Amino acid sequence: MPATPRRFTEQELAVDPVDAARLLLGGTIESTTDEGVVGVRIVEVEAYRGGDDPASHCYRGRTPRNDVMFGPAGRLYVYFVYGMHFCANVVSLTDGVPGAVLLRAGEVVTGSALAHARRPSARSHAELAKGPARLTGVLGLDRGHNGVDLTEPDATVRLLAGDPVDEADIRTGPRVGVAVAVDVPWRFWIDSPAVSTYRRGTRRTRVVG
Repeated sequence: MPATPRRFTEQELAVDPVDAARLLLGGTIESTTDEGVVGVRIVEVEAYRGGDDPASHCYRGRTPRNDVMFGPAGRLYVYFVYGMHFCANVVSLTDGVPGAVLLRAGEVVTGSALAHARRPSARSHAELAKGPARLTGVLGLDRGHNGVDLTEPDATVRLLAGDPVDEADIRTGPRVGVAVAVDVPWRFWIDSPAVSTYRRGTRRTRVVG
């Protein structure tokens, strides 16, 4: 029988975001709503730190909006961007020290029919969660999920560990869409048709709560 998937623990995720980003690749984020369950295998992520990372939401300090990013590790940090989309991040580092990993893209592995219903414009299965807004869309995540503890057994959003990814199979490159620290190679991905298209940023991301 296949092994029962296990949740990531707070201790595993309380590490530098760069290390947490690599750790999350190949894992699965699974969301349960009244409509059903959708699970997405994580194939692309981006790491963000705090005061030493000008592209981070925490670069200028703690605010009510970015408070979740200060920990504890294993919480879900959800924000609204461009007045249109939600993006989801897994908080890392220790309590009080900001850091998080943006979930950029994934492959739908559970609840394909529901995922297609939520993303009817997707032209292929690979496009369902190809990009951070699409990923949160197929999972049904919104601002109400901000602060959810992904390590709690009863949480409606689960973060499950996958088989370890060989270091040689991890690709790295600059983060997508940021206007500062543009060449920092803190985007990590593994080979998959669901990996998003690289776009160099030309302006600061407009974030709304």
